[in-house]
Amino acid sequence: MSQIPKDLKYTKTHEWVKVEADTATVGITDFAQEQLSDIVYVDLGGVGKKVNQEEAFGTIEAVKAVSDLYAPVSGEVISINEDLKTAPDLVNTEPYGKGWMVKIKISDSTQLDKLLDAKGYEDLVGKSSH
Repeated sequence: MSQIPKDLKYTKTHEWVKVEADTATVGITDFAQEQLSDIVYVDLGGVGKKVNQEEAFGTIEAVKAVSDLYAPVSGEVISINEDLKTAPDLVNTEPYGKGWMVKIKISDSTQLDKLLDAKGYEDLVGKSSH
């Protein structure tokens, strides 16, 4: 069973969000990295990029497939995880820790209400694994 930390918010496209003040740290969930298998490359765009909720902000490449990464909230990318350029496997080994992807300065905090809590995400994952 995948880890689903209770203190995070989740998207239906398997990104997680940790909110601190007006900043959202974003990564992909343990379930998502398990589905993708071995991550070999992550393209996160750059700092300063404006992103819109539910639109792609980057891509993640695994041995099996290439997938888009979707912004859980609208705002501006203020930081990207540079470590993933040389160690994309951090997404596999520490999806909720060193495998984080971007930090977004949130432009509309009401969008957080559209995200799933841990229970909602657990229900979503439960449905997709049957």
